[in-house]
Amino acid sequence: MSGLHRIRFIDSHTGGEPTRLVVEGGPDLGPGPLGERVARFREKFDSWRTAIVNEPRGSDTVVGALLVAPHRLDCQWGVIFFNNVGPLGMCGHGTIGLVASLAHLGRISPGRVNIDTPVGAVGAELHPDGQVSVDNVASYRRARGVAVTLPGLGAVRGDVAWGGNWFFLVEEHGLTLDLANLERLTEYTWRVRQAVNAQGFPEVDHVELFGSSPRTGAHSRNFVLCPGKAYDRSPCGTGTSAKLACLAADGKLAEGAAWVQESVIGSTFTGRYRWLDRAKGEVAPVITGTAFIMAEGEQLLDPRDPFCWGIR
Repeated sequence: MSGLHRIRFIDSHTGGEPTRLVVEGGPDLGPGPLGERVARFREKFDSWRTAIVNEPRGSDTVVGALLVAPHRLDCQWGVIFFNNVGPLGMCGHGTIGLVASLAHLGRISPGRVNIDTPVGAVGAELHPDGQVSVDNVASYRRARGVAVTLPGLGAVRGDVAWGGNWFFLVEEHGLTLDLANLERLTEYTWRVRQAVNAQGFPEVDHVELFGSSPRTGAHSRNFVLCPGKAYDRSPCGTGTSAKLACLAADGKLAEGAAWVQESVIGSTFTGRYRWLDRAKGEVAPVITGTAFIMAEGEQLLDPRDPFCWGIR
């Protein structure tokens, strides 16, 4: 890059969690399946990721979404999600933000749309009232009641589940899920993740704690630690999908019944599921939430700037 480069973006938030959609000026990842393109993004264009979402232009909380041409013939759009440490397989809040941003740009109207992602096709519906429902990828529980040992704290038990990203879900933790307790929650979940990774599940990069919710109509409150050590301000779409898979496997939520998941800041998603394969424990989750557009503009990448490509 020899001169000033412009990246056009739309910023939204879904339940408090930001999404930065790159609509023009991002790296050219070439053609092919999105799984191949995200590998290319990781290997050859990681500096673009850090330029877009890391400081000084972004923060640890921002999730980027690179709008790309779909590979699947049944999809109208393609997207690659990424955060402060690398690409993501899927992102529920980000998909809701993507749909809201496309509507803001006038590129879609209320109705259904299919979106190509590195982990499979995702359906979404923009409702007339602005809500978005995401038909997520097949979700399932891989392991139930896994015990990991934390020095000084003893055994912690949880479920390993897939909802578009890998999660370790813990209900019995003894912590208060409240904003006033963020430091302790972050330290605890970070230690849990390290223990889970060391004890046979290196793919797990999200840890999700559950507890009761004081909100009328909500079934539970959660705290989700994301891969880059930032907590999810939203109830986490892929995390709620993983939770639905566990509830279905345990017979605690009927097919089609609503599950209202509250985040640690008080925002909510409504989740439902239908069975795909009872023998394998696979469900098709539907996550409904609302995103709001916050900003649109251009990022300027100046090669003279020593922090042009972000702070790593």
